[in-house]
Order: sequence, then structure tokens, then C-alpha cells
Amino acid sequence: MITSVPVNLKHARDIHPDIDVPVVRDAIHPERALWSPAELHGLTSLVAAELATPLLDIVRFDAEQRWWTRLALTMGVELWLLSWAPGQGTEPHDHGGASGAFTMTVGELSEEYAHPGGPVRRAERRAGDTVGFGPDRAHQLRNDKLWPAASVHAYSPPLRPVREYRRLADFAGTSASGVDA
Repeated sequence: MITSVPVNLKHARDIHPDIDVPVVRDAIHPERALWSPAELHGLTSLVAAELATPLLDIVRFDAEQRWWTRLALTMGVELWLLSWAPGQGTEPHDHGGASGAFTMTVGELSEEYAHPGGPVRRAERRAGDTVGFGPDRAHQLRNDKLWPAASVHAYSPPLRPVREYRRLADFAGTSASGVDA
């Protein structure tokens, strides 16, 4: 796992050694301070498609706890690889004001998601699916299948703490400012 953070991220790229290849170095854009949901969508799609074999070599599946590793970090974006053993999932959460995207590389996940003032929705995400989203979205992911899943995630701005909710309806009933709608 990569745990170091470059001292000066302005033009730095911290890339997992197993994926430090030209396609990733070209895609990361260390000078870009803020990535849009569409740009994050493109990044996770590219990494999942172009690096399928190296990602399979990196990913680990642990039935006892969820596993993840950071693949890259710049001033404007962080990129992660996550695995999901059967039955594993997240609590309802947002990304602390960051936009994000994820691409399924292996298996399937069930996602429930909500926007302030909107209903809680549900979707099945399968290998190859990519979802991009803005900062006004909360979700919960879960592997309800009998086989493992893996996904590539990107967030901008990076290193924002997630905020957890008791349930997604608690998020859906608030506006982006956190005041009841």
C-alpha cells in the first residue's frame, strides 16, 4: 500500500509503483487543481480499461474486512482501488464536498444514492459500469453477490473526510448546506 504524501503536491504525482506507466502519468495531470465529475469518470474508466491486468495483480480480497489501496495522488485528485468480498459494504456517506467517480472492474455492487431533497434511489453496478457524481451526493455500496467485486474510485479535491449518515434518507432530506429542505 502507498501511504506517503508528497511534500509539494503542486506538480507532484504519487503513483502506485505497479501502475506507474505512461498512460497513467499522462492521465493524472498533476497541475490540474480541481477535476469535474466528467473528468473523474474518464479517469476511472481509463484506468480500469487500460490497466485491467495490473489491477488484478494488485487487488486483494479479505473476507474479514474491506481492502483498499491508493493508486495515485496529486494536488487535484486521488485514485483508489477497492475490493469487496461478499457481504461487505459501506455505511451511508458523502465525500466531504468532493466530486467523485467509480468504475467497476470485477463483479457487481448494489448502490443506493441520494441528492438533497430527492428520493433514495437504487442501482446495480456491474463490471464495466462507471458512475460520476458531484459533491451533492451521498451513497452506500454493498456486495450482495456470492462472488467478490473490485472498483476504481477517484475524488477531487483529494483527501476530504467522508461524512457518514445513519441512513441515506437523512441526507436526502437536507439541502447542500445541511439545512432541512
